Amino acid sequence: MALIVRHKALQAATAWRELRPVVRKRDKALFDQIHKAMNSVVLNCAEGSGNDPGTSKARFASACGSAKEVRAGLELAVAYGYVSSSRVSQIDTALDQVCAMSWKLSGR
Repeated sequence: MALIVRHKALQAATAWRELRPVVRKRDKALFDQIHKAMNSVVLNCAEGSGNDPGTSKARFASACGSAKEVRAGLELAVAYGYVSSSRVSQIDTALDQVCAMSWKLSGR
């Protein structure tokens, strides 16, 4: 499952690539927050899949938290009218799956 969660995280990051310029142009601070959180999702998934059990659980828990942060940031981008909800749905779906898998992998 660890490899699947990393793959889903990368799917979300790839989809985020399309929205990056739009959000960055409209709200640099929100862009920075979402971008850092997205990086955290992917990197924590990678670190979690290659570490000792205790550290792995912590990294997967962090990945879940960061995925929720990205989702909230994208909800704000929609609420502010920067992007449409239809453009965010693919990212949201992938991050929902990341949250479910990483939460399970964290042992919580």
